[in-house]
Amino acid sequence: MSSNNLDLICLSHLRWSFVFQRPQHLMSRFAKQRRVFYFEEPVREDVVPGLRSRTCEQSGVTVITPVLPPKFSAEQAADEQKRLLRQVVLDNGLSDYVAWYYTPMAMQFSSFLQPRLTVYDCMDELSAFAGAPLNMRRNEEALFTAADLVFTGGASLFESKRKCHSSVYCFPSSVDVDHFANARQAQPDPSDQEGIPHPRLGYAGVIDERMDLNLVRETATRRPDWHFVFLGPVVKIDEATLPRALNIHYLGMKPYSELPRYFSGWDVGLLPFALNESTRFISPTKTPEYL
Repeated sequence: MSSNNLDLICLSHLRWSFVFQRPQHLMSRFAKQRRVFYFEEPVREDVVPGLRSRTCEQSGVTVITPVLPPKFSAEQAADEQKRLLRQVVLDNGLSDYVAWYYTPMAMQFSSFLQPRLTVYDCMDELSAFAGAPLNMRRNEEALFTAADLVFTGGASLFESKRKCHSSVYCFPSSVDVDHFANARQAQPDPSDQEGIPHPRLGYAGVIDERMDLNLVRETATRRPDWHFVFLGPVVKIDEATLPRALNIHYLGMKPYSELPRYFSGWDVGLLPFALNESTRFISPTKTPEYL
């Protein structure tokens, strides 16, 4: 098989249906030339272990979700994911392929793979995130050993990882220019945003421990005439800790296709991140998307 159309197995901690970001952008483009299997983190349900598989109509990516019982220990979960991943390889006749990693934790169940090329796309310093497994760094060391090629999501992360492997390249996330350029034209306001007064200060993305919630709270208090619009899921933090006020609006996660309509109605784009370990190496794609 030509290297131009090798099959690809992507091992990711991010759900395909979660916020549309770097993995989804890249895998969707790769799928135009090859088969792409996106093996995401498991769901826990009180059922017999197995796989759920679906092929995305728009991208052609095959999304595979392991289903594991809640009672499984970490060791049992790794063993079962290994069995299920092996099943994916055999059932789909994968013999000449690329293994593309987004999470070092996948090394616990994927070491049996024999890809022609192993790529580690390090888009975040996952060990600095809230709730990171204690063995994250050890698994990352194993992934560096296995990888042929390493990409980092930004310059600061590149500086942190450049000595960990002989082939580390800074590969910052870009922007779908045509898609977000639509926000530069007047768009009909979505129904859940049209009643919010101006000026509007908006943020689109995951709402988690990286956010400076105290800054948002204090700014909203000092400027009650400013309206803060947040698009995205709340993850790893208690929703009860979110600042609440008449001028703060949480509209939930929106389809990627709808984001330009929301952006078009904003006066300011926000990046209200705190300065802490979880934000030390981030390179938000929101900057070029807002622009």
